[in-house]
Amino acid sequence: MKKKLMISALAACFAVTGLAGCTNSTNAPEETNSANNVNAPSNDPAGTEGSDSGDNTLFFYTAQNPVYEDEANFDRLIGQYIKKKFPDIELKHVHWNDGTRYEDLIAKGTIPDIVFEQVRRNTSRMIKKFEMEYDMSDLIKQFNFDTSKLDPASMEVVKTASDGKIYSLPFEMSDFVLAYNKDIFDKYGLDYPKDGMTYDEAYELAKKLTRQDGDITYKGYQQHPSHYMMYNQVSEPSLDPNEDKGAMDSDNWLKIVNNIRRFYEIPGNQFTTTGDFPKGQMAMSVDVVENVLKWATEFPDLNFDLASVPVFPEASGSKYQPNLNGLFITKQSKNKELAFEVIQYLLSDEVQAERQKESIIGPLNVPEVQQVFAQNVPQMKDKHIQALFALKSAMPAPRKPGLTFINPPVAQVFQPNIFEQSKDSATALRVVNEMINKQLAETKAAVEAGGDGTAYQ
Repeated sequence: MKKKLMISALAACFAVTGLAGCTNSTNAPEETNSANNVNAPSNDPAGTEGSDSGDNTLFFYTAQNPVYEDEANFDRLIGQYIKKKFPDIELKHVHWNDGTRYEDLIAKGTIPDIVFEQVRRNTSRMIKKFEMEYDMSDLIKQFNFDTSKLDPASMEVVKTASDGKIYSLPFEMSDFVLAYNKDIFDKYGLDYPKDGMTYDEAYELAKKLTRQDGDITYKGYQQHPSHYMMYNQVSEPSLDPNEDKGAMDSDNWLKIVNNIRRFYEIPGNQFTTTGDFPKGQMAMSVDVVENVLKWATEFPDLNFDLASVPVFPEASGSKYQPNLNGLFITKQSKNKELAFEVIQYLLSDEVQAERQKESIIGPLNVPEVQQVFAQNVPQMKDKHIQALFALKSAMPAPRKPGLTFINPPVAQVFQPNIFEQSKDSATALRVVNEMINKQLAETKAAVEAGGDGTAYQ
């Protein structure tokens, strides 16, 4: 084996200083390195021959998280750990946004060994569509990998997306947290939010903090209703667990919708965007931690802190269901065992702790790993970052293998049905549930006719 690690600069390289600054980075292709043969002609246009590399070469494809467009970030957050543990591996890396999409890889017969991809939606929409799915269950047994140390809810997301198998392992989570403006709370003499605060308590605060003060209008509370419903904390499914039909016509869904709707019926607190929080006229905002980190970096004078997301009394220990990116091994890979060894190491306590220091939430339920979150981010030094880990991920409802998958249009309950058309909650839910049933039927018919069925995925 060659005693070196060669990282191929095939991803777009822009000036990205950290995860928080990469959320809206510009995407543009960069000229590729011909030494990697990614653009070489292929005699296998269907892409079935797998990676064109040797026994000690690993092709790593990142299809999510624009931070990895910058090859330096990929090396800092992933590549350097592979280099340390496996010095004989020759590593190739390509990012989706450098102009190399799944179709391009298949046309060239250069299928990756490892794919970094969104699990809930893209296991079906991408991995299965391009026939890359591979069940890692046997490798997990072969290498005695302990999946019990991984977030159970994240593993359930994987299994549901994998038709009961394990096509991926959890790797990165985009988690939600409540940010609150300390100056606004101090101005009106109110106690700060605490971890485990209920939605009823948050609602009472929102009513007190939504007010007109001279020329300034303060909003008390903002939380994106589509995220709140898609990853709801009471594990209510939008797709029926046992049949190809919608499940949003239940009494539980009515309770979920009415719970958040009341916040936006407070005069002056109509929903706009959670992203206005840094402007200083919003008391509380629930958003992903990536955006909170960005606010801390771009608005250093913003006096805010963190608490866990509000909870339902019947699910008092639950935050959102996981919004998860995972690592897949493709069935075309000729280096499956090597790929799994790499994934196993990337999920070790050692590597995950170092990544947590860089403000990347991983799937390990290990307190010592969670406690070092954002240690390398000076702007978060005095923030209550453990609010992110005060609650457990809500467990997604399991779904019977083999059922039709769509990306349910839950966002349309509020926009347009409630916000624009002022429908009552039950009617808005019924309209969207009928839409789900229609999309499921059309998707199922498309698959039966020989199509890929991804129009609604």
